[in-house]
Order: sequence, then C-alpha cells, then structure tokens
Amino acid sequence: MNTMPLYGATLLNLSLGLAVLSLLILTLYVKRGDYRLFLTGQRAALGASFLILLATTTLLASLVRGNFDVDFVARYTSSATPLTFKFAALWAGQSGSLLFWLLILSLYATIVIFQNRNRHRVLMPYVIITLVTIQLFFLLLVNFVSNPFAPVEVDFAIQDGLGLNPLLQNWVMAIHPPMLYLGYVGFSVPFAFAIASLLSGKLDALWVRTIRRWTLFTWLVLGCGVLLGGYWAYNELGWGGYWAWDPVENASLMPWLTGTAFVHSIIIQEKKNMLRVWNMILIIATFVLTIFGTFLTRSGVVSSVHSFTQSSLGPMFLGFVLLIVSVSVFLLVKRLQDLRSETRMKSFLSRESGFLFNNVIFVSLCFVVIWGTLFPIVSEAVRGTQISVGIPFFNQIAVPLGLLLLLLAGVGPLLAWRKTSRESLIRNFSVPVLIGLTAFLVSTFFGIRSFYPSVTIAFSFFVLGAIGLEFYRGIRVRMKKFRENIFQALMKMVSKNRSRYGGYIVHTGIVLMFIGFVGKAFDAEQDWTMRVGDEVRLADYTISLSNLREEERPNHYAWIASLVVTKGEREITRLYPEKRIYFHRNPDPNRRQPHSELDIYSTLKEDIYAVFGGIDTGENLVSMKIMVNRLVRWVWIGGYLLLLGTIIALWSPRKKLKS
Repeated sequence: MNTMPLYGATLLNLSLGLAVLSLLILTLYVKRGDYRLFLTGQRAALGASFLILLATTTLLASLVRGNFDVDFVARYTSSATPLTFKFAALWAGQSGSLLFWLLILSLYATIVIFQNRNRHRVLMPYVIITLVTIQLFFLLLVNFVSNPFAPVEVDFAIQDGLGLNPLLQNWVMAIHPPMLYLGYVGFSVPFAFAIASLLSGKLDALWVRTIRRWTLFTWLVLGCGVLLGGYWAYNELGWGGYWAWDPVENASLMPWLTGTAFVHSIIIQEKKNMLRVWNMILIIATFVLTIFGTFLTRSGVVSSVHSFTQSSLGPMFLGFVLLIVSVSVFLLVKRLQDLRSETRMKSFLSRESGFLFNNVIFVSLCFVVIWGTLFPIVSEAVRGTQISVGIPFFNQIAVPLGLLLLLLAGVGPLLAWRKTSRESLIRNFSVPVLIGLTAFLVSTFFGIRSFYPSVTIAFSFFVLGAIGLEFYRGIRVRMKKFRENIFQALMKMVSKNRSRYGGYIVHTGIVLMFIGFVGKAFDAEQDWTMRVGDEVRLADYTISLSNLREEERPNHYAWIASLVVTKGEREITRLYPEKRIYFHRNPDPNRRQPHSELDIYSTLKEDIYAVFGGIDTGENLVSMKIMVNRLVRWVWIGGYLLLLGTIIALWSPRKKLKS
C-alpha cells in the first residue's frame, strides 16, 4: 500500500493544528505580555511552516515517482512527462498551486522570524499573527476544499496519468509561475508589517525602513515573472506578441503597478515623513490584489489562455479579500489621526510632487486594468450577457498613461526636493529637452510620423538624456574632487549611492522596453500554404521550404519544417518550426493534442518568427505563418537592465534600525 498520500495529508492536518495554536498563543501574549508565550507561539509558527515544507516535498516525490493513485498526480503528469515538467506540475493544477503558495509563504515567514528574532519586539508578534492568519486561510483550503493528496475516485488501478498540458511543457513555465508566486506572496511581508504598525500603534517610519528590501525584492521577482510570462507567450503561443491584456496577464500586472507606486512613495515617507496614509493604502491594495490575482488565475471566472484550472474556490477567495479589506480599513480609520503628516508639499515643481504624480498615474493605470478585466464579469452579472473588453480599450487608455510615466521617469530626477528654482529648471532641462527634440526630428526624417511612436521616441531620448546628465555630473564632480579616472569615478559614485543610481538603471531599462514597444507599429506578417521547394517573400526576405521530416520522441510525434531565409543572395538563417502531436500513442484520438512549436531568428533590429500552423499529410501541404517583428529584443534587454538596476539598489548599505 502506498502510504505517501496519507503521510502528506497528515502533515497538512498537523500544520493546520500548529497554525491555530500559534495564533491563539500569540494573541494571548498580546493580552498578557508574557515573553514565554511569544517564544512558544513563534516556535509553533515555525513548526507549521516546516510541516508544510515536508508536505510539499511529499507531493513532489509523488509527482516524480508517478503515484497515479493520487488524483493530482494522475491529472498533471504521466510516465512520459520529462522530469523537469514533473516538478513544474506542482503549480499546474489547483491544489498543487495552493500548496506551492503555502510553501513560499512558509519560507518567507521563517526568514522573517529568524531575521527579526532579536529586534522589533513590538511589531513582530503582530507580524507573525498576520502571516499565520494568511497561512491559515490556505491551510483550510488544502485540508478541506482542494486537498493535493486526495485519492483517485475509481475502483481500479491507474496505470498512467493524463500528462501535462503541452503549453506548459516549456522551460519558461518551469520558472515563470514560481517567479510570479515569489512576487505575489512576497507582498505578504510588507503587508504584515503595515498591519503590525497599525495594530501596535508604532506608526513611525520604522516599518517602512524594515520592509524596503523585502518590497524591492518582491517587486523585482514579480516584474521578472510578468516579463517571463510575456517571453513565454511570445515563444510558445505563436501569435507573435508578448502582451494581450489577457485577464490572467492583467492579474499579475495589477499588484505590480500598485507595488511600483509603493516602491516610489516609501522614499517620500523615509525622507520627508509624508504620504503615511497613502503608503498604508498602497500596500493594503497591493496585497489584496495579489490574493485577487490568485483568485482570477485559479477560479476560472474569466476565460484566458493562461488559465489552466477551474474550481469553485471563488466565493472563498472573495470572502478572504473582503475580510482583509474590512479589517485593514477599520484599522486605518482607527489610526487616521495619528498617521496624518504635519509636513506639507511646498511646491508643484518639486521632487515630492513628481513622486506624487507618478503614484497617481500608476494607480490610475491599475484602476483601468481592473475595470477592463472585471467588466465582462460585471456585465454578465447585471445584464446576463458577457461583453468582453478588447485590446483597443486597454491601449486607448494605457498607452497615453504609460507615456506620461515614461516622461516622469526623466522629469523626476531633474527636480529638486521642496522647490525647483527657475534657474535650476533651465539648467537641468535644457540638454534633455534638446536631445528629445533632436530624436523626434531624426525619427521624422526617417519616416516615423505616427503620433505615438514619434512621441515615445522623443520621450525615451529625453529620459536617456536626463539620466545621462545625472551620471555625467556625478562623475565630473568625483573626477575633479578626488582626481579619479572616469571608470573609478563611475564605480565609486554608484557604490556610494546604490539606491539612487540603481533606480536610474531601472529607468533606463524601462526606456529600452518602450523603444521595443514602438517596434510593434512596424511589424509585418503573412500566412502561406507551402510544399517542399516553394518560396515566399515578406519584407526584405525570401523564405523557402527546403525540407520536411518526421520524428517520434518520448512524449510526442513531430513534423519538422526546414525554412531557409535569404536576403538578396545572402543566406540569413535557417528556421525549424515544428508541428507536434502530444499523447500520440493514446488510443483515444480526442486525447491527442496538436501543438505548434515555433522558431525565431532574433537580432537587435528585428525577429523573423516562423509558426508551423498545420499539415495535410495526403497532399504534403503545410500551413506556415511568417512574421517580421521589429525591435522585440529591446524589450528583453530592458528587462535585463531592470533586473540589474534593482539588484544594485538592493545592495544599498544596511542602515542600523532602531527597534
């Protein structure tokens, strides 16, 4: 008898018991103040987290070993599933992804407890209570609603599983969901410190300084998760784009937008003791959006190419969201007077106002995304028919708001704290404005006359000019003052103020991504039906189908096309798109899943993107879609810079915190 399912379920039961115990003991500590109670409650919380780790390990072992008497294992793996994707199956289904959520939360909670074991004694009991309460919600789900160790409900032995969805059998899917979850769950920690601050009445900037690194890390991994999602869509779905305003994509973007606003606004609280209420609202909203995003992804209330599971968990998640909002609003209202800052904004032309505008635009953009995502659900609830909101709605509002954010990325660093004088405005803005105008004129000369691409190019070069000016001035001062060479001055300058210059590198990455977005306006594509030997033309390229071969692999059957791409007389590359049939040995034809595996030749200027649409084996005809996608690589390069800049900012010298 296979005892692993029973073992895993028992671990989850025990973890639930320890979480409840921890919550009760810590609540008692808050009432009585006996430190022994705090230590006991803390250890119970650590014990609950450890048991969740063991339960997750047990499920992973079942997935790898193919224990098909467990329903989750039978649904999401098969004996032919490659080992990497057996691990990835953990987050492919409902109950496994809930357990994975719990695992990350438990790891984070353990790190927070150990990091703060000798400090923040006022905040930590409330922090642990908040984290354990979140843990408790997910433990209730995996114990009583969606148990990952539930047995298969048939009266015969299962010989093989159904296997993983072919769309998920991509290396990006092995890391994209974990990155998103690390980001989603990571916001639990700043949220817990915010709630602890409200509950304890310790409302100074300590909680903000404590969670600054957590927030940056969480924001970074969530951003990487969003980018990897775009990379997966571009490389796997075959439509040639990386963002489609899909509801599940939007679910990951919403907390990132409010999280970005929070990353900016806590700087104001740290430096000027302003926006204290606003920061509380932002982190509460961000955490609520992470839970709401999990609900959208996993509940199936919205139709999406990214949604691989459906369930009846929706009302429970909504109930949890309402509970979080109710408790948070109650605490916020209770502490409102104490949170109000006596410091006021001095001038419209100040860095503080730049941060504030930035915040307003990020939150407005988030509201647009929420409204566009939920509108089909609202329309179905009110009118009985689901009216979907298409890409044009999002683009119509998000593009101008995005351009304003791009502009502010350059304006903000040029403004002074408190008030910017007229002389300072002229001195700081002249060069970047001149660079932006020159870029606009040059792009117009080369035939770019559409409004949004022209404005994006002008704003992008304005921001690059502004950031370049900041680097130039800093380097020049150090070279003059310390007699350093340019390289030494650059390295010392960045290392002395990593937060500031890391932020500038992040902004540079964002600019490069916008330049990549501009390329979308100049893409070209065409569909053909071809035989071996046929030639077609697209943009400046000639593409010929030189060969078509077949190959049987462990988990699929593939037809592989060989496309020769030439420009004039010169061969540029060869592409090998495939048409695959997964589960091809399954006797039930309805279980066989066709899948197109595309191939891409990528350069800084453009990508040549080939999709094998289908094959008529009788006539030896293949359907092929070829696209020439401009500047896409700059989106990924911008993402790398965003990663680099955030890592530099994260390495800021640690400031001693007062407990």
